Amino acid sequence: MLRRLHSEQPDSFAFTPDNQKWAEAQVTKYPEGRQASAVIPLLWRAQEQEGWVSKPAIEYIADMLGMAYIRVLEVASFYFMFQLQPTGSVAHVQICGTTSCMICGAEDLIAVCKEKIAEKPFTLSADGKYTWEEVECLGSCTNAPMAQIGKDYFEDLTTESFTKILDDLAAGKPVVPGPQNGRYAAEPKSGLTSLTEYDSGKTQYNASAQLAVDLGDSVKRIQGDEVPILTPWIGKDGVVAGRAAEGQPPKAPEAAKPAAKQAAEAKPAPKKAPAKKAPAKKAEAAEPVAEAAPETLKAARGGQADDLKLLKGVGPKLEQTLNELGFFHFDQIAKWTEAEVAWVDSRLKFKGRIERDGWIAQAAQLASGEETEFAKKAKEDGRYED
Repeated sequence: MLRRLHSEQPDSFAFTPDNQKWAEAQVTKYPEGRQASAVIPLLWRAQEQEGWVSKPAIEYIADMLGMAYIRVLEVASFYFMFQLQPTGSVAHVQICGTTSCMICGAEDLIAVCKEKIAEKPFTLSADGKYTWEEVECLGSCTNAPMAQIGKDYFEDLTTESFTKILDDLAAGKPVVPGPQNGRYAAEPKSGLTSLTEYDSGKTQYNASAQLAVDLGDSVKRIQGDEVPILTPWIGKDGVVAGRAAEGQPPKAPEAAKPAAKQAAEAKPAPKKAPAKKAPAKKAEAAEPVAEAAPETLKAARGGQADDLKLLKGVGPKLEQTLNELGFFHFDQIAKWTEAEVAWVDSRLKFKGRIERDGWIAQAAQLASGEETEFAKKAKEDGRYED
């Protein structure tokens, strides 16, 4: 199936403040130079926020990760979980059309989609609430026919139960995912014939459906503030706790240590222990560096700007931003002082990148005519063109 970007695109994309914090935290999970590994979770978060993955979202994420736009587009177009066209404001409906579901009535569910949503797949319904498509096996063959609506499976469907689910969702009513014929999970319709001792003490619904019911979240999209941002290695001030300059993985925070280990550490410490604790004071937030505007240019010298994309962490859009700020050459960046770095940093969307990616050292090396390892790789993978 040919997958292309939609013909109509929004003017821009930006994560919500909470999702931006979440996205930046995901990048810290990976070693220095491997930020591109976060591309799939960031694309997924963008889709959870907007409902689909747009061209501006692809470019935004590419700039965050220092990747060429085409590399991120390759990922988004390869995986079918990424929708490259607008989806319904309530949900995107995926009908399984593979063997078991086809035999058990998938075509009837598709007929409901054509009647209630749109005649053709990936077409917004008249009220803008739904889109639909037929997909390959979703792995719930025992509960055929089934559909994935939003994040959850709705199984053992009939045209009547499926129609009611769509109507209830459109009206803002809660729905319960999972089997729709009274089954608990995927046991025989006639009831359990073995392992009957496990039938007592269970929750009202199976674990997946019960969690959705408890959270009141079945097809609702993530905005970033519904659940905690599970990135304990990020301090309140945004500093990566315990991360060494060499790019070592973050250390587990004190609160995350096993209870037994915490109890052991609570025992009276040797006399030298206080001396070991002293360095902890250095972790306190330092006074913010006063900003100082660096020397800028109105245009590149001789009309020939350096290719700033040869700096790790600089993509086409970030290069454009730097040019707009008045930076066209490596020697300009190589001369930045700490105060000037603070000035530039405050004008970038993704703060901290200058020091994290080592722009100044790279720029000094490139300005002297030498070539960095990153620059060599950038040329080899086609990101740079002479």
